[in-house]
This record gives sequence, C-alpha cells and structure tokens, in this order.
Amino acid sequence: MNKPELPSIPVFKLYGESLDWPTPDLLHCETISSRSREHQWEIKPHRHADLCQLLFVFKGQAELEIEGQRTQLQTPAIQVLPPLSVHGFRFSEDIEGFVVTLATPLINHLQAQLGNAVHALAQADSYPAGNDGDYLNSLFTALQAEYNGHQPAREMLMHSLVSVIMVWVSRQAIVRHNASQRPQRQREYLAGFIQLVEETYRQHVKVEDLAHRLGISVSHLNGTCRELAGQPALQIMHERQLLEAKRLLTYTSMTIYEMSELLGFSDPTNFTRLFRRRVGISPKAFRDRLKAEQ
Repeated sequence: MNKPELPSIPVFKLYGESLDWPTPDLLHCETISSRSREHQWEIKPHRHADLCQLLFVFKGQAELEIEGQRTQLQTPAIQVLPPLSVHGFRFSEDIEGFVVTLATPLINHLQAQLGNAVHALAQADSYPAGNDGDYLNSLFTALQAEYNGHQPAREMLMHSLVSVIMVWVSRQAIVRHNASQRPQRQREYLAGFIQLVEETYRQHVKVEDLAHRLGISVSHLNGTCRELAGQPALQIMHERQLLEAKRLLTYTSMTIYEMSELLGFSDPTNFTRLFRRRVGISPKAFRDRLKAEQ
C-alpha cells in the first residue's frame, strides 16, 4: 500500500492572489487594512514558498497563528515571517500597520549586507518596538509612500528604507541572541541534531544512531539537549513528530490511520498513544477541539 502524500497547505505570492508576482519590484508594501478588510479582517493560514514578510503592527490588535501556535500583538511590534512558515492573522478593525513582502534576491542581498552573525529573516519571531514605535512607523510610512509613487531613484530609496528597518530587526535579534548565548560547540551539536531530526523524524531513527552521526556519545547529546533545549534528545524527536501531527490535524482532513502511516508509525495505536501521552488528549479530540474553537 502506498503511503499518502503530504497534503499541501495553500501557497501564495500574496494572500488571495494568483502565483504571479504582481510587481516588477523585489518587494511589495501595503497597509494591513488594505488586504485584511477585503477578507473580513481575517487572513487564513497559508505560506509563501520564496518570500519573507515583515508585519508591523502600530496600533490595534493582531492575533497571530504561526505553525499552529497562537499569540497576540497588542503593542507596536515587528513580526518576521520567513519563507514556508504557515501563518494566519485576525485583526481588529482599528488596526494600523504595514506588511512588507521581500522576494528571495532581496532577502539574500540584505542578509549578505548584515553578515552571517544572526539570520534575522530565517525564523519566525516578533520584536516589540518599545520606544521606537513612532520611528518605525515613519519608516514604514515612507516606504509605502515611495512604493506607491513614481519619483526618481524610487528603487534605491525603497531598498535603503528596507535596509534601515532590517538593521533595527537584526540588532534586536542580536541582543536576544546574546542574552541566550551558550558555548559555540554545544550550540553546533544541538543545531546538527535538530537538522538530523528534521531529515529523519518520519523514519524513527534511534537516538544512538543520531549521536553517532554527530560524533558524540548519547549521554553527551542528551546533556546538550537538556542544557540548551530543556529536554532530552528523544523528547525533541517526539516533539517534531507531534508538530507535524498537529499541522496535519489542523490543516488537512487526513484520517488518523493515514497520519500515523505518513509519520512512520507501524501501528496507529502507537501514534495515538504517543500523542495522548505528550499532548494530553487523543488526536481526534485535538481535531474536534479545533473545530469547536473555529
């Protein structure tokens, strides 16, 4: 019996539009309200294959759903949404702010300028504006005005404004990174382990095998995982399987049997048992609760 294919989550260039990029520019800028108003202030979960977005909330409230996790922005902040991250929003009708979408060539250019110390555009994260709310709002406002205009050197000024915004974001990321910095070697081991988990979580590889591939002992790997991630290696592997299970339960109509087979479980009972033990409820109850909340 062939394994079911992994269901696709909607992929857009810009939410609600075709896959055609609507502008010759390497970026797109619009107010939050201009698009969300058309969709009754709700942008349903979707992702972008090769685009990064900066969501700047200046006033009002935004409820964010990113990879199944819900958070709220009630103070000025910038939310980074990297390519392929599944995200959706619900906004209050008094929302004020902007969405800037960056194409891959511009992302690579900005990252090269910023250096490789911190990849601020590589992961979904939010950065409170603090005392810089008005300053950031002026930058985004100027960027949108330039985007909508036809002044000489338009592209140069737009890229300059985006660069200033990205310097602000990268500085916040560096401060956050330094606050949680650990010995470099340990962080490299953890990053390597997480990458191996990402490659093998459907294959149910033993912890011993992954530790061997990293060139360290199981006890060393578990110690590193507990110190930097707060949980042992096997739990990290289970959490990755459960994340995928939650995404399938949330965004697809696959049966429990199909999910368990897709995630490499030989028996749906084992999948259900792990899910219940780690999440506290069965996969079916998890899906039913999501439907009730919606």
